[in-house]
Amino acid sequence: MKKPIVALDQQLRDRIASQEIPPGAKLRESEVAERFGVSRAAVRDAFGILAQRGLIERIPNRGAVVKRLGHEQIVEIFAVREVLEGLGARQAAQKAPRAFWDRHVAALGEPMEGYVRDGDFESFLSSYDAFRRDIIVAAGNQLLTDMLDGMREKIMVLARRIIILPGRAAQALQEHRAVLDALCRGDAEAAEVLRKENMRSGLRWLERYRNFIL
Repeated sequence: MKKPIVALDQQLRDRIASQEIPPGAKLRESEVAERFGVSRAAVRDAFGILAQRGLIERIPNRGAVVKRLGHEQIVEIFAVREVLEGLGARQAAQKAPRAFWDRHVAALGEPMEGYVRDGDFESFLSSYDAFRRDIIVAAGNQLLTDMLDGMREKIMVLARRIIILPGRAAQALQEHRAVLDALCRGDAEAAEVLRKENMRSGLRWLERYRNFIL
């Protein structure tokens, strides 16, 4: 079976989100075209999509530069996420049956404890991202999905910065488990409150170490 073809813009978005292409990196049309085996016209189209998503700044006749997230922008992202992620948790609790969350009950148990213990942040974030995506899916709100997707790469960049901070992974795991418990109980109000607090907690951790990571 052939592997599905991934659009160039998606490949670049994924690399920016994982910081394989770091903030401040220069993306030259000719180099990207050669690396991915595509035309420069395809690269320009991909750059247009990345620019629309606020991921790069285009430089006429030269290429682009990956944008850095400033403090003010980060605060804005968290403020919007708090509302959207909270609403998603509320609607997910209202719509999804208890069995829908079974795989996350298992995943947020011993496996996640092991990731925290071993400092395996890649696996931690992968498991968390699966949980987060299922909340959004269970909410069944297309507008909500689209709005969060518009911030996807920035959310992932911030997650990678915050999860490595001292004590954050252990605290985040407790918060995720509390949200999951509310979802399993179908307690929409608690799920929303706890998910919003999870967002505020992440921002507080970032603010604490702001001078070291921004």
